[in-house]
Amino acid sequence: MRTVAVLGALDTKGAEFAYLIQCIRTCGHQTLLIDTGILAESELSPDILAGQVAAAGGIPLSALREQKERGPAMHVMARGAAVIVANLYNAGRIDAIIGMGGSGGTSIFAAAVRDLPVGFPKLLVSTMASGDTRLIVGSKDLILVPSVVDIAGLNYISRRVIANAANAICGMVAGVFEEMTTSKPIVAISMLGNTTPTVDAARKVLEAEGYEVLVFHAVGSGGRAMESLIADELVAGVLDLTTTELASELTGSPFSAGPDRLMAAGQRGVPQVISVGCLDFSIFGRLETLPEKYRSRRLYAWNPETTLMRTTREESARLGEVIAQRANAACGPVIVLLPLGGSSQLDLPGQPFWMPEADEALFAAIRLHLRLEVERIEIDNDINHPHCAETAVQALLRLMGAPASPSANISSKTGSHRDRQ
Repeated sequence: MRTVAVLGALDTKGAEFAYLIQCIRTCGHQTLLIDTGILAESELSPDILAGQVAAAGGIPLSALREQKERGPAMHVMARGAAVIVANLYNAGRIDAIIGMGGSGGTSIFAAAVRDLPVGFPKLLVSTMASGDTRLIVGSKDLILVPSVVDIAGLNYISRRVIANAANAICGMVAGVFEEMTTSKPIVAISMLGNTTPTVDAARKVLEAEGYEVLVFHAVGSGGRAMESLIADELVAGVLDLTTTELASELTGSPFSAGPDRLMAAGQRGVPQVISVGCLDFSIFGRLETLPEKYRSRRLYAWNPETTLMRTTREESARLGEVIAQRANAACGPVIVLLPLGGSSQLDLPGQPFWMPEADEALFAAIRLHLRLEVERIEIDNDINHPHCAETAVQALLRLMGAPASPSANISSKTGSHRDRQ
């Protein structure tokens, strides 16, 4: 029998939570009920009272009720819920957590589970589980279930949705859970479909050398997750081959990883090799969602849901400056790798995004702004050439203090040069 934490506002959603608890217990598991409601006492009997949550958030529940200010109260309950849930997890008292809520309940639950590790079962039934959910999910594996109807009473739809959610969380805790531990040092690599060949080649070499390789999809959520794991000091080295999220941030794309992308490794002193993969474009959704100011730009429909926009000469120069600034600020070993032959599958002669003047602006800005003390390696090949993969892997192995790998000899005889200008 496992223990599932159930978190939510019992004052306004008591009947719904009672039904959720019934479903979980029917599956053979026990519950630990946490009340985050501030309006009134619940008819249910929570294991952790709303007053305890408020106190953990720094303000007595009575004061919150007197103030009658919903916004500040939500912040207090979110802080308190995060403290309570972290304590329960650290004490080994819970095996999973589930919640339900509207906008307020969703924000509290998201804050409560934000520091739980990846792999720990966490599920939320929410009216907000559609559209842009980046602020809810963050960089963790929170599962969102759309409530379909508002969480306001039990009916045919809500009962079915709640029962399915209960079965899902029970299935997660009933299954075999492999602890997230490894004796191998971890290397993080950034990737998109446009850099898959070089990432696959690099990954195979690193795995053969005894590293655990985590590949992150550079579409915003992937970059945030990678930065989070690096910040948590779980990563021994970073092969940041695909930095396109910087372009998405620059152009206001929804696929940005935020302003802190490419900073965690430098701040933590983690060895890193930085390249310019897919900086020839930023990512948007369907063509009709593209901002009007970009409609006349050079565009490519990667798939029906994804539109790529070629970065201009001016944008490329700015991105080169950003790359250099982030590398300059690193307090650990860093190498900047420039594939002069192109930064993606689309950035090749005859391909849609081949624009040599923009690429040169990118490279020139990096050369201009990169400190002399920061090593720069330039190769004449494109980023997906085998020589690029080999060069990147060997550079990272050198930074991490590992011996060069003879088995990694996957380069071509194409000319390259190393420049410490």
